[in-house]
Amino acid sequence: MEIVDTHAHLDFRAFDGDREAVVARAVEAGLVAIINPGTDLESSRAAVALAERYPHVYAAVGIHPTSAHLLDDEALAELRRLAAHPKVVAIGEIGLDDYWPRVPDRGWRCATPEEQHRAFQAQLDLAADLDLPVIIHDREAHDAVLTLLEAWVRGGEGRRGVLHSFSGDEAMARRAVEMGFYIGITGPVTFKKAEGLRRVVATVPMARLLVETDAPFLTPHPYRGRRNEPAHVRFVVRQIAEVRGVSPETVASQTTRNATTLFSRLRVETFHPPAPMSAGPRS
Repeated sequence: MEIVDTHAHLDFRAFDGDREAVVARAVEAGLVAIINPGTDLESSRAAVALAERYPHVYAAVGIHPTSAHLLDDEALAELRRLAAHPKVVAIGEIGLDDYWPRVPDRGWRCATPEEQHRAFQAQLDLAADLDLPVIIHDREAHDAVLTLLEAWVRGGEGRRGVLHSFSGDEAMARRAVEMGFYIGITGPVTFKKAEGLRRVVATVPMARLLVETDAPFLTPHPYRGRRNEPAHVRFVVRQIAEVRGVSPETVASQTTRNATTLFSRLRVETFHPPAPMSAGPRS
């Protein structure tokens, strides 16, 4: 069983104590690739370094919307330089976040909506120029994100990407798929109250689904409340399989195929044969 976790932040401090073991557990769980998106320049550099260190790890480079105020001409030039690395498969994670700017006591500098829009557009343009897909962060900004992406897709051939950790409804998913985007499914699909997300999983074509962890966040049942890690993506696979009425092997195979289609620099055939998916607790 081959699985690709298309979104995990292995560079984050949460993994500083056992990163090697986390990657080893991912391989044992059947993962053949992990994509590590950047959230700022430091994180993007770290993602590339991890991709160089581990054959199973690939990188994406980008500035997260909450850090959009850090994107200037110099930073954009460095993203372009980093993106030339053969194991950088996308520009991301980029997008819009309407949640954090409204939190008054967050205690840290968050980019304004205007700064976010400017950085989002600049990085979309970079992705188009480099013919790379985009990994989109969308938190409580559904309409604005889709409007910008629809205009971007109309601007040229081959513009593509994934709505990471999808949190919209069926209508939004349909709109995204119609413009050629993929839908990234994370741990919340396993939560008891996630009927809406499971309806999305049931209706989106299998050829447009990707599986993610967003580790160390969004840990699926039965490990909810603990640190997430790429090995846990198997529980997302199982939940999708249950919703769709197919085998986990079918979901793993299709989502891996989808990942290699979207991220054309991904080379899963270069990896060691993965171990079979362990039985483990079901969600």
